[in-house]
Amino acid sequence: MRGRDDIETIGVVGAGTMGSGIAQVAATAGFDVLMRDVERRFVDAGFGRIDDSLDRQVERDTLDRAAGDAARERIEGTTDLGSLADADFVIEAVVEDVEVKREVFADLDDLVAEGVVLATNTSTLSITTIAAATDRPELVVGLHFMNPVPVMEGVEVVVGEKTAAEVTVLAHSLAETLGKTTWEADDKPGFVTNRILMPWINEGIRAVDEGVAAKEDIDRGMKLGTNVPMGPLELADHIGLDVCLHASETLHEELGDRYKPAYLLKRKVEAGDLGKKTGRGFYEYGGE
Repeated sequence: MRGRDDIETIGVVGAGTMGSGIAQVAATAGFDVLMRDVERRFVDAGFGRIDDSLDRQVERDTLDRAAGDAARERIEGTTDLGSLADADFVIEAVVEDVEVKREVFADLDDLVAEGVVLATNTSTLSITTIAAATDRPELVVGLHFMNPVPVMEGVEVVVGEKTAAEVTVLAHSLAETLGKTTWEADDKPGFVTNRILMPWINEGIRAVDEGVAAKEDIDRGMKLGTNVPMGPLELADHIGLDVCLHASETLHEELGDRYKPAYLLKRKVEAGDLGKKTGRGFYEYGGE
């Protein structure tokens, strides 16, 4: 297995919100990055998010302009998965679909060198199931970054059934090199974060639907009463209501009715009101 000091180039599969964020923090930490997506327009959109994020950091004086420019130069975009053959560590951040992820991991297993660790950014899916698509399940680990990746401090390290102990240690070490603080979870549905977060969000949605309080008062009450930075409805809009629904459905299937998605959540998603990314969810965002 390649150790922390052997890692110079990080491959990132997926240039969406999570993948581009992971690519950005890896490049900012000094790694060369290969960011791959299936179409050039997705890669270009990923670079757009990276440029916007780096500009905001420079404006807020949390990053020097020269350092931001250097980080941007360290990221290479590609639509060719084969370009990741020389990566020293690979992080997958594609759509949250277990069969899609298994296909990606099977392809990566054939491409990358022996001893290269493959990490998945899944938020709810089984690391063990994903790892089983490879001939190196001991080198597969979960690295669950929080959104937005450049801002959020935490990374959840998830240990699959066959993940080797030294791979778990490497995952913690690499995440810390990227400026993150880690915690560890076993490969159980939802891990730590979403196992606890999704019922909280769904109960907030049910409270609106059942007329317990106005959405603003639910969010204000949770922020002032529990010292969280966002209430459940604000946070759901920020994450994306479709993402919340998918995570809740996965947990419902695995863990039963305590994770049943709120009816109003389903209705919002069916209506196409997905939160900040569509300009409307539980709140309106002025076309943002």
